[in-house]
Amino acid sequence: MPPGITTLAADAPELSAANTGFMLICTALVMLMTPGLAFFYGGMVRVKSTLNMLMMSFISLGIVTVLWVLYGFSLAFGGDVGSVIGWSSDFVGLSGIGVTELWDGYTIPVYVFAVFQLMFAVLTPALISGALADRVKFTSWALFITLWVTLVYFPVAHWVWGAGGWLFELGVIDFAGGTAVHINAGAAALGVILVIGKRVGFKKDPMRPHSLPLVMLGAALLWFGWFGFNAGSWLGNDDGVGAVMFVNTQVATGAAVLGWLAYEKVRHGSFTTLGAASGAVAGLVAITPAGGAVSPLGAIAIGVVAGVLCAMAVGLKYRFGYDDSLDVVGVHLVGGILGSLLVGFFATGGVQSDAKGLFYGGGLDQLGKQAVGVLAVLAYSLVVSAVLAFLLDRTIGMRVSEDDEVSGIDQVEHAETAYDFSGAGGGSAPRTTAPAPGTTAAPTNKKVDA
Repeated sequence: MPPGITTLAADAPELSAANTGFMLICTALVMLMTPGLAFFYGGMVRVKSTLNMLMMSFISLGIVTVLWVLYGFSLAFGGDVGSVIGWSSDFVGLSGIGVTELWDGYTIPVYVFAVFQLMFAVLTPALISGALADRVKFTSWALFITLWVTLVYFPVAHWVWGAGGWLFELGVIDFAGGTAVHINAGAAALGVILVIGKRVGFKKDPMRPHSLPLVMLGAALLWFGWFGFNAGSWLGNDDGVGAVMFVNTQVATGAAVLGWLAYEKVRHGSFTTLGAASGAVAGLVAITPAGGAVSPLGAIAIGVVAGVLCAMAVGLKYRFGYDDSLDVVGVHLVGGILGSLLVGFFATGGVQSDAKGLFYGGGLDQLGKQAVGVLAVLAYSLVVSAVLAFLLDRTIGMRVSEDDEVSGIDQVEHAETAYDFSGAGGGSAPRTTAPAPGTTAAPTNKKVDA
């Protein structure tokens, strides 16, 4: 995805109405993934945290959209500066871009490419939120998003996808975000939770999902939107590569569902709906970097491996004592690593590029490049995210108080509840405060741990 604006010269690509329309549809599908993620996460938490979980995803649509227009697109996809960041003054505020100017080498307008990539930037910090359920101040979270996309996502997107970016020039294959999105978000989640600590009752209270139908709805929306996320990343529909990616997205996801459920049945004796939904997401994550380089048979292998190993990985938090609330590390970090590395084994050399993996006679060359990309993004995101969380925690504070966490973060941060069973209507809930001076009413903030 090289940066630049073409002129409408005789030998330059011409604007394609078909590709432009296709990419706008893909963009809308990717936008839908963030509300889908909100439902997926919202169903996995307890009742008292539902709205906060929804809002932690939804606020990213507002914050990142504005930042992307102001300077994010320029930092990620502007002209290369030292192989680590981009910058183009025409992209600042999207003010120097003409309506018919095309993205360099493609048949779609710059505006279309910019808004498509915007949806990736929106989704990535929202993924992190699942690891922080129940315990983070909403204001601190909003500020963390602002700092994180500026210092982590925008530079990493340039490394991976921007012409001149050092991982791009190295030849790391990441079709739609295994490194830039999923490893990036998963490593960030791990860095933050190591700083802010565990939820009250971690390993003691069950903390079961309050709405598995909501989880399944969110997973379905993610699966649906992921076709735009993956197939659209080829930025056109002229040569069949996007079609291969579409097929591989479906194939790997189905295989991952089966792999996760098989592991779950052997390990725990049951096929669960939460396992099916989680397996689907694991497959989607793993095929994201690889789907443009492998065959459908390779996609099946990637899906099964991701389903089984991600199911195994979610239990590591209990062994090592880090509280990854909704398994962002186990699914997105591990799934992103698997998908990125398996390119080095299953790349056929006959789809998006001529790079071949180990199983197709390519030796260890591509696997080595993939490993460099994985390690670089993981280390950078982990360290910078932990530093940001530490600074915020020491200044404005990252966590709500223990009492507020126990009584319910929805009440404290949003003055609402997800469900009203009183019949009176409305969703407001009392805050955890004492009666106003001069009143005799007792506080009404006693709640059971839902």
